[in-house]
Amino acid sequence: MTWRRLIRSEFRKLTSTRLAWGFIAVFVALSAINAGLVIFATEADGSKAFLATAEDQQSLVAFAANAFIIAGLFGTVAVAREYDHGTVVPMFLASPHRYRAMLAQFMAVFVVGGVLCAIGAALLISTVAAALPTTEYGFLMSAGDVTRVVAASTFSGAVGAVFGAGIGAMLRNTGGAATLTILSLVVAPPLIVQLATGTASWMPNTLATVLAGAGNEVSVLAALARLLAWAVVPVVLGLVSVERRDIV
Repeated sequence: MTWRRLIRSEFRKLTSTRLAWGFIAVFVALSAINAGLVIFATEADGSKAFLATAEDQQSLVAFAANAFIIAGLFGTVAVAREYDHGTVVPMFLASPHRYRAMLAQFMAVFVVGGVLCAIGAALLISTVAAALPTTEYGFLMSAGDVTRVVAASTFSGAVGAVFGAGIGAMLRNTGGAATLTILSLVVAPPLIVQLATGTASWMPNTLATVLAGAGNEVSVLAALARLLAWAVVPVVLGLVSVERRDIV
């Protein structure tokens, strides 16, 4: 099969199943929760000043910081489920050069993961902006800041999805791959930061925060390069394991 057909088939698999819609539903729920916090939550003195002036920026930056993790789970499930359901067999029969099929899958996951996180950021912006008038305050982030946060969410989500896809390619069980992804992105980073000083600037959430304009631990170019490095390692390991593995 040609590269165009391989990539098109991978996009069809990702967009014709419920997986992507499930993650969009999660984003809708998160947006509704943030809107509820803006509308109903108050500080200890009963005022809404802090929430009104800070909720928009805090929630968007937090989403950008966590986009890598959310998209990582998406990429993990998208690839690992192929082995659970046996659909990987016809995929490799259609493209006997397995690395071509896997690279096409990684490309599709990269794009869809970025689009999903862009949608999530847009939903969050819309719901928070709609809820802020109830506090008698407006949306305080400038258009440039909003654009940067959305761009950071999109890039972080795209790279995070590829990271998860690499883990999904290494492990043939969806549950095991999802567990490893959570351990790698949620459990391990804070432990590593506590044990090894100076490693915080290598953690995905810190790098995404830098891209969103809310951190200065490293330069923007360094943050881009380090996020890409997070994805490259599992992708290479995944490609090697797929080439050497018997598919039954």
